[in-house]
Formats: sequence, structure tokens, C-alpha cells
Amino acid sequence: MSVRSPAVPTGRRVHRPRSPALVIILAITGVTAVGTALLALPVAAAGPERASFWEALFTAASAVCVTGHLIVNTATYWSPFGHVVILVLFQIGGFGVMTMATLLGMLVSRRIGLRTRITTAVETRSLGIGDVRSVIASVLRISLAFEAVTALALTARFYFGYDEPAGRALWLGVFHGVSAFNNAGISLFRDNLVPFADDPWVCLPVAFAVISGGLGFPVLLQLRRELLHPRFWTLNTRLVLAASAVLLVSGTAFITAMEWNNDRTLGELSFGSRLLNGFFLSTMTRTGGFNSVDIGALDPATWLGMDVLMFIGGGPAGAAGGLKVTTFAVLFFIIYTELRGDGAVNALGKRLPRSAHRQAITVALVSVAVVVVATLALLVMTEFTLDQVLFEVVAAFSTAGMSTGITPDLPLAGQMIVVILMYLGRVGPVILASGLALRRTTRLYELPKERPIIG
Repeated sequence: MSVRSPAVPTGRRVHRPRSPALVIILAITGVTAVGTALLALPVAAAGPERASFWEALFTAASAVCVTGHLIVNTATYWSPFGHVVILVLFQIGGFGVMTMATLLGMLVSRRIGLRTRITTAVETRSLGIGDVRSVIASVLRISLAFEAVTALALTARFYFGYDEPAGRALWLGVFHGVSAFNNAGISLFRDNLVPFADDPWVCLPVAFAVISGGLGFPVLLQLRRELLHPRFWTLNTRLVLAASAVLLVSGTAFITAMEWNNDRTLGELSFGSRLLNGFFLSTMTRTGGFNSVDIGALDPATWLGMDVLMFIGGGPAGAAGGLKVTTFAVLFFIIYTELRGDGAVNALGKRLPRSAHRQAITVALVSVAVVVVATLALLVMTEFTLDQVLFEVVAAFSTAGMSTGITPDLPLAGQMIVVILMYLGRVGPVILASGLALRRTTRLYELPKERPIIG
């Protein structure tokens, strides 16, 4: 007796749900294509000639991926229209990816009805995943609030401190406020923020916005509700805040110490300005991307330390890129547990599930592999040194956007690698992590266990 399949009503097409990963990739690709077309218009360029297709594409990709890697100078190459397009691109890129990452993080943590809710949202093109509407509204309010506060602070400084006209001061404040919170690192000044290296009224608001945007929206949403009740904080919030504080302090101490006597960076600044710029650079390695000194003039040892900080990145489901501080923290506690000889991996009073161990190790090793392959490729096709190439690769993959200045001089194939790295760094970790969390395979058998020699 044969079993018939359920009948499908004629005249109706059966749609398979698209995966969240595909949705993110298609969204970013679509926005990048539109941005490229707008930047390729004659009105977008400041000079008499329009931007080339590649210049428009590279700039659009960098803005959408909130990276800040550039092959042309934003301040001088693009017109006011081009600047507006770039601002809109990194606002959409930051808000869109952050929102999707937040929703995926919430859904993964709840697990109940996950596939159904994602399928419904994709097929109906609506926000019908539980409390998605309230989450997106909260994300939007938080984004605009931080950007507005930063923009007001910078506008006041540019207006009163640098005698900029009111309109120009407001535009500079808005552009840099949005760029900072989204960790884009794109500036309207020819030398980025180097002219303000000794001005805390510019550096500190920008650093504050970068740190806030890099914490991740799950953390910001919880702090908004339970700021004064830390006992209710989730493990994710505690890990992000603790790891971020440790990395900011240690990064500040390292960079300041390494560059203290470097006359091309911090050496000629006052004592207070050295500390300010050490903190500012440490903050920017959390994938902020701005620079208050010439990155190309830093000591190679400082580059290496910044490579590590950029690779770790910021909090998950936020504007920051990189491996993410939570992944780094999980790896740290795994190593700590092995050194102690304990059976279970515990972190801040909680036991970590074994699935978290595997996910952290997988994301870390895949990320390392991407960096190594890209570094080797650029070393083969260019004559730049290993420390320069490694810094450029890590900065692109972590979406930090800081540069030693070699990106414009890379061959076209090398610049294409940078674009790919920006894309992988922006969507790769969240897609890989969520995919691992959502993928469950039940085996009906287990293989015999055998232990190889380790070490």
C-alpha cells in the first residue's frame, strides 16, 4: 500500500524559507549596489570627473560594512551629495546588521518556535517574530539617542572652539556622531581626527560613541532596563562589560607605553595628550576606525598589539566587528579550566554549555584561517612588509578600518581581497555563530572513543 503525499493546492507556488544568512547577505549586497550607483553619479564627486566604478564600489562597501577602509580621501574626493550618501550607507549598514544580529541572538537564546518564527518573517516580509517590533523600535531609539548626544557635543565644540559656521558645525557633528556610533571611522577631515589629537572635547565624545555602539544592543537594552541591578544581568552582559573594560585599560597602557617616546606619534604631545591618545587609539581598535595620529608612523610592535585588539573586536550584535569579546572570553575560560584541571568550564558563576565551547573554537579557527590566507595572498602580490599587510588584513576583517596607508597602493586584486574581507568580517562571524547554534544533527549511534596524543 503506497502512502500518498499531502496534496498541494493547484495554482499555488510553494516557497521555501530563506535562511537568515541569505537575507543578511542579500540585504547588504543590495544596499551596496545602490550606494555604488549613487556614488558613481557625476554629482557625487567633488571634481569635474565622476568617480570610477571601482572607487564607488569600494567606498560603498566600506560604508555599508562600517569599516572605513578607503582608497580615496572622503573629505576632498566626494561632494556634499557624496558625503550624504556615505552617511546614509553606514547608518543603514550599522543599524541593519545590528538589528538582524540582535534578533538572531534573541531567537537563538530562546530556541522555542525558532524555525517557524524566522520562516514566517521571511515569507510574509513582515516583523512577525514575537516581539520583533518592540526590539527594532528600541534599537532605533537607542541608536538615535547616542548619535544625537554625540552630534550635539561635537557641534558645540566645532562651533565654539573652532569658529565653524553654525550649519557647517552641525553637519560635522552629525556626520561624525553617526560615524562614531556605527563604528564606521569615516571622517570629513582630510587627516581624519589627527588635527584634534590634543582636544579631549572632540576625542572623548567620539570614543564614548564608539564604545557604546561596540557593546552590542543586547547589552545596551539590558542596561537601559536594569542599570542599577547588576545581579539581574545576563552572562552575556557581564562578559561583554568585563572583557571590554579589561581590553580598553590594557590596550591603553600598551599603546601609550609603546609610543611614549615616538616623536612621530605621541612623543611630541603633552603628558595629558599622550594618555588621551593612548586611550583613543585603544578605543578605536575595538573597530572604531578613527585615528588621532598617523597609523603608518606607529612602531611595528604597536601594530602587532593592535592586531590582537582589532581581531578580538567588540560585543556581539552591535556595530563592532572582530572575533567578539564574548568568543574571546569563552576561549579564555576554556584554557583556564584546562590549566586548572577542572571538568566543567565555568564563567562568572555560570557553567558554559559544551556547544558554546565548540562554537567559540570554530569561529576563532575559521577567522584565523581567513586572516592567514588573505595575508599570504597580499604578500605574494605586493612588496609590502608582513607587519603592514597583516595590519591591513586584520583591520579589514575586523571592520576596524584603521590603515597603515597601503590600501590605495594595493593592486586591483589586492583591493578586491580587502572588500571581500570587509564583507566576511561584517557578516561572517554572526552568520557562522548563529548557524552553528541553530544547526542540530541527531545521530543514532556513537563511534568508539579513542584519545590521541596532545602536545
